[in-house]
Amino acid sequence: MKTTNLCLIALAIMAVLACKKQEPDQKMLDVLDETKHKFYHYRNSFCPEAKLSFVDSILQITPKSDLEIHVRGAFERSNILLQLGDAQAAIQTLVPLLSDDRIPYGFLTGIKANLGMAYLRAGEISNCINNHGAEMCIFPISNGGVHKNMSGSKAAIALYEKMLAKNPDDLESRWLINIAYMTLGEYPQSVPKQYLIPNLGQKDEYTIKPFEDIAMQTGLDTKDQAGGVIIEDFNNDGYVDVVTSSWNITKGHLHYFKNNGDGTFTDASDVSRLSKFTGGLNITQTDYNNDGLKDIFVARGAWMLGSFGEQPNSLLRNNGDGTFTDVTIEAGLLSFHPTQAITWNDFNNDGWLDLFIGNETSDDLVGHPCELYLNNKNGTFTEIAAKAKCNLTAFVKGVTSGDYDNDGRNDIFISAMNGRQVLLKNTLSKGQLSFEDVTAKAGLNDENHSTFPTWFWDYDNDGWLDIFICDYTFQTTLGVYAAKESLGKTEKFTGQPFLYHNNHDGTFSNVTKQIGLNKTAYAMGSNFGDIDNDGFLDIYLGTGNPNYQSLVPNKMFKNMAGKKFADVTTSGRVGSLQKGHGVAFADLDNDGDQDVFIEMGGAYEGDSYQNSLFKNPGQNNNNWLSLQLEGVQANKAAIGSKVKITFIENGKKRSVFRDVNSGGSFGSSPLNREIGLGQANVIDEIEIKWNGSGRTQKFTNIKVNQFLKLKEGDKTFTKVQLKPFYFKNKADKDLKICLNTAQNNAVTP
Repeated sequence: MKTTNLCLIALAIMAVLACKKQEPDQKMLDVLDETKHKFYHYRNSFCPEAKLSFVDSILQITPKSDLEIHVRGAFERSNILLQLGDAQAAIQTLVPLLSDDRIPYGFLTGIKANLGMAYLRAGEISNCINNHGAEMCIFPISNGGVHKNMSGSKAAIALYEKMLAKNPDDLESRWLINIAYMTLGEYPQSVPKQYLIPNLGQKDEYTIKPFEDIAMQTGLDTKDQAGGVIIEDFNNDGYVDVVTSSWNITKGHLHYFKNNGDGTFTDASDVSRLSKFTGGLNITQTDYNNDGLKDIFVARGAWMLGSFGEQPNSLLRNNGDGTFTDVTIEAGLLSFHPTQAITWNDFNNDGWLDLFIGNETSDDLVGHPCELYLNNKNGTFTEIAAKAKCNLTAFVKGVTSGDYDNDGRNDIFISAMNGRQVLLKNTLSKGQLSFEDVTAKAGLNDENHSTFPTWFWDYDNDGWLDIFICDYTFQTTLGVYAAKESLGKTEKFTGQPFLYHNNHDGTFSNVTKQIGLNKTAYAMGSNFGDIDNDGFLDIYLGTGNPNYQSLVPNKMFKNMAGKKFADVTTSGRVGSLQKGHGVAFADLDNDGDQDVFIEMGGAYEGDSYQNSLFKNPGQNNNNWLSLQLEGVQANKAAIGSKVKITFIENGKKRSVFRDVNSGGSFGSSPLNREIGLGQANVIDEIEIKWNGSGRTQKFTNIKVNQFLKLKEGDKTFTKVQLKPFYFKNKADKDLKICLNTAQNNAVTP
């Protein structure tokens, strides 16, 4: 009997070991587990669990007579509790301190500020998170966004009024008290006149039809910390799917939602194996092995200082059967640098996608130079950044690639927090890849300020790529800057976007002010798309920083024919006050207009928030075209290829230009080109310049409002039959919100 039991135990152990061996990426999973253990440390600013244990241990061994240590400890403890999401415990920690007459006034000011925020956050948790709805936290707060449980906001208001009575110049408290009154439905009428910030959320000069957040009904409202998003067709069924990440390497795993093509999504996170992989502030799609299946790259370690940021990235191969495998190690991509800045492109024109990574160097002690991985065409890569002269060291927060000078070679632009913006010109010659720093020559070194997201795009359809970047310079919480702007006290650099127009001669001009983008934003996640199918690219910016007090709205700007940008945040109802990260534009329901997905949530677990899918109601009856490109000599995904659409609109000939890419540096839109055509009734010409191969193809006399697939070298295109559908909730009840008529949005047979 004993022998039999031993045999059974041995067989069980062998079975467990066999299962472990069957994991094709177990080595990488082990590396991630080791990284998770390093993450837990009280010196890690983004690990509140470890910090709480440390503070408690200090307080336990400190005599009660040491008032300063205990006050500072309680203050820090309240911050940590808020980071962990326990607003009530933070309140209970701070309230007794207010009645302790031994505490100096200087300490009390900080205690009151923290307590006011804790009250506000308690209100958000009770209303916006635990009883989440489509209008929650949408600025200006109204209707369904008004709190039902008002106790948190009322307590915050009482405290902020006392603080402002002593210090009327406290702009942080002034901004937050106005927000608090909004949550009660009492702005502006009940705000004390001396504290009122007038005209918050005033009517936009140019208005659009409001979007509606339908993430909750479709099951896409996962509640995570800061992270990225990819919208892409991962199973080649014609319908784009959604993948999101969370930067918390200990808890936040990848989510994969498969589009069922009928208005519903299936959570395939487990069956795809993507739920095995945690962390990643940013993610993007690629097809590194040219097999026609979109793979996923995960960037980790961003913002974390010292060894805490030394986290591995992941290349997740699409196996074509609904699953993904981590091939980072075997591909030669394993390195340990903090990053979220990645761009895939064919830099040496050999028909295979290469990878540029912008890493974050936060001090001079440990450098994290940028990396360039050249594709070996066999599933592996070779790192050549030093050889190619692009291994610069900076606190890189965004990278983008494109052919800014139209010479057939893809260049790189780098955005960094330490005042460096760098344009690297590709000087590929006779197969030798190298880059030249042309920042000064291009006129891009005049503004030395901290910047975050960036992209190449052609905002005015002149056939030349322009550069977009966002300032991220701040010395205090962002509500202060929002208040200053609203009160007409804006400083020079207050988180505004910067737009550099391509002069067609290798130089750029800063046109930010004259084009109307000099507005406070503080963008993190961001992207561009065409919300009204007029052929001009619009902007959506996810805003914020790690501070809870930085409650500022996300921003949407409409492109006015390449001449101006209009702030349409209020009329569009897309100005969420919660932290905004990865952004993607995509036509998720095949009705011809682009919807907007944003991955929400802050740096701390207690600042997690539900993601949003803003459904486009259909802004007009403009026409459109959706193009899926497949390279042959060019890389299979056609990344970097150029599209030119020419047509007659209202008697005038015009062209729309698009590059094939995933959009901005923080958020990934699908690679298929969704192109607005305005009032054009027919397309005169489609011109494709294939990246890498240099081949140009043209197609003429094309009908509008249809989905096409174009394969490099083929003389004809393929019509893809995709029907528009209504989004449904998880109970399959129709949400009658697709307002576009069948006539305007039907696929042309």
